Amino acid sequence: MTKRKQLLIRIIICATVAGLIVLATMFASFLAPNDPYATSAAAIRQTPSAQYPFGTDNLGRCIFSRVLYGGRTTIGATFLLVAISFVVGTLIGMLCGYFGGIADRLLMRIADVALAFPQMVIAIAVAGILGGGIFGAMLALGITMWISFARLARSHTYSMKNQSYISAAILAGKSNWYIITRHIFPNLLAPLLTNGLTQIGVTMVGISGLSFLGIGVTPPTAEWGAMINEARAYIQLSPWAVFFPGLAIAVTIIVFNELGDLVMDYREM
Repeated sequence: MTKRKQLLIRIIICATVAGLIVLATMFASFLAPNDPYATSAAAIRQTPSAQYPFGTDNLGRCIFSRVLYGGRTTIGATFLLVAISFVVGTLIGMLCGYFGGIADRLLMRIADVALAFPQMVIAIAVAGILGGGIFGAMLALGITMWISFARLARSHTYSMKNQSYISAAILAGKSNWYIITRHIFPNLLAPLLTNGLTQIGVTMVGISGLSFLGIGVTPPTAEWGAMINEARAYIQLSPWAVFFPGLAIAVTIIVFNELGDLVMDYREM
């Protein structure tokens, strides 16, 4: 078996695992054995059992059910933010790379200034000003997330616009919009999608991190980072309340990061 086929099999396996994780969160209402928001004084900090597979938290809520519902919040917000950043960054990058000029220089300088600061520092500052909430966390992370897509799209567009097939399209009287959408964007799609896969893990860490700090999702909404934050005060009494949400974050990030790396390696072969 060739190395390329081996890599393809690994991609399929990794994509299958990622798909199962997403499906589990999408159908959380069918898979969850208990109400994730129902409290019970009689079930406070119970160890994992048949009724509560991951145990219960300090309010007697089923951790397994909350992990499933929390994945819907975390993964859903991550995918939505990456998709918006993909569209905004790609559009800005293509326009800057194709037309150039003052707008190109201005936007790229703004991007350079934003990249001079750690993403999480900017996100924490913005989320703190906005007062928390999932949409505030997404906006805080999105301020800088579009930049990687824009820079990638700009560099590829700039290198393509002087190619012979672009010149032929211009001589044929094709409009700039036609050239961008029919010739440039299709050639950008593969590297941009690969970049999007690698951004999923980073974004998930950011959303969970903001929720852990108390400036992301507001309680009692189930979200992995917020669950760890709520349970850390009694970690010695019920470590499972921290362990299982943390495990969900780690496994999901590892799977999507590995998928992004494998796709990138496959493209480069």
